[in-house]
Amino acid sequence: MEALELARWQFGITTVYHFLMVPLTLGLGVTTAALQTVWVRTGKPEFKRMTKFWGKLFLINFIIGVVTGLVQEFQFGMAWSEYSKFVGDVFGAPLAMEALLAFFVESTFLGLWIFGWDRLPKKIHLATIWAAAIATWLSAYFIIVANSWMQHPVGIEMKDGRPVMTDIVAVLTNNTAILAFSHTITGGLAVAGSFLLGIAWYHLWRRRTDGIDTVDAKGAVVVGEHLASGRDKTDHRVWLTSARIGAVLAMVAFAGVAVTGDLQAKLMFQQQPMKMAAAEAACHDGTGFSVLSVNPVGKGAGQNCDNIHAVIEVPGLLSFLANGDFNTQVKGVNTLVPEYEQKYGTNLPDNAIYGDRAGQKIDYVPVMYVTYWGFRMMITFGGLAALAAFIAWFILRKGTVPESKWLMRAAILGILAQFGANSAGWVFTEMGRQPFIVAPNPSATGVDQVFMYTAAAVSPGVSAGEILTSLIVLTAVYGVLAVIEVKLLVKFVRGGVPSAMPELLEDQSHPSDDEDKRNVLAFAY
Repeated sequence: MEALELARWQFGITTVYHFLMVPLTLGLGVTTAALQTVWVRTGKPEFKRMTKFWGKLFLINFIIGVVTGLVQEFQFGMAWSEYSKFVGDVFGAPLAMEALLAFFVESTFLGLWIFGWDRLPKKIHLATIWAAAIATWLSAYFIIVANSWMQHPVGIEMKDGRPVMTDIVAVLTNNTAILAFSHTITGGLAVAGSFLLGIAWYHLWRRRTDGIDTVDAKGAVVVGEHLASGRDKTDHRVWLTSARIGAVLAMVAFAGVAVTGDLQAKLMFQQQPMKMAAAEAACHDGTGFSVLSVNPVGKGAGQNCDNIHAVIEVPGLLSFLANGDFNTQVKGVNTLVPEYEQKYGTNLPDNAIYGDRAGQKIDYVPVMYVTYWGFRMMITFGGLAALAAFIAWFILRKGTVPESKWLMRAAILGILAQFGANSAGWVFTEMGRQPFIVAPNPSATGVDQVFMYTAAAVSPGVSAGEILTSLIVLTAVYGVLAVIEVKLLVKFVRGGVPSAMPELLEDQSHPSDDEDKRNVLAFAY
């Protein structure tokens, strides 16, 4: 493989891995803050336990997310120097704001929250977690502002072949960024909802299978206690309340995802019509939404429109997604390719920046296998998780869960489904922009010629061997980090609330000196 392809694989692997942490951080941080708010206002012990437990998982995910996120910006200079030079004047402001404002607030106030338990007044301590949670959202917004400028460049003028920012307000209020941010936040809340539901279901199931909780003749729960393991009646309320909150949050957030996704589709129809066509594998103009299209296996399958056949199609639905009516003709690939070639050329410029790729024919159609199925995976996984949340909410009305191991496993898989939906959505968003790394703005803003081909963005002085080496090393390091995070999460999840509050298992009247020495962070959390 050549350097460009290896660089794309490297950035794709590291970015998708990093993004696995992002939605959980965005959703679980605010959820933890809300739980602590209820505890401060009501004094109910179950909410303190919930805050401690879910907060512990939030911290693990946040820390790994920070570590993996640092590599993203390093890659701009390592493998994408030409891209960095092109977008640098625009990206400098939002990325600096993210580091100096958002990340500074996150790290500072999370530290105060961790070390401030029982040392700060309750309301001040509560304010620290709210500050940190809101800062994670602010951090996401600045990153999305930068990414959305690549999708829809605004607020600049061209000078010496480079875009120079002339309107920071236009960049920060880019309509693409606003909708992408709202879609990302609702997606993160959906992940947090399924996360709460799946883990809480597991613990309610364990209480049933361990014989702690039983049901009466009407199927209602009879709550028991096992004090030696810290699983008292308050523990039952922790998991039941968490499961109910998670189910409701997952359903409401999915509704938000659907609404913001619909608005994004309408914006995509205006700004990136080829992405819309590729998402539907729509080769010809029409109004129908493809529920299922097939591509015969062979040379050109998935890209050659002669090979794509719609099996199930809903007339008018694609027009509704694109323009809010049922009769707007949505342009297909066969119509759009000549338009793109007329506006942007048929071949890469004969420029040294392209290396051996100079003069190659440009394929303006993204990889339709990826865009078509990525779009459907996003919708399917998100919808299934929301449906599972509704069923779980109905089952939980009895105050416990069935002893079925299969239902417990399904609840855990609901967590993975939400992660899958978020990841598939980002892969679709980024791959659907190709062959541009900065997509042209087709609206009447006077900046239509501000675009950059991905083929021009890679660092010219970096060889394929060097990128392959960094790809292997980063993938290996990320693999180790994945093992660490999963092991930590599994350890604390299985340990339940006592894993975050070991005092529940200790005799507080006779503390052990040996135990104090082993618990080196007892003073902190």
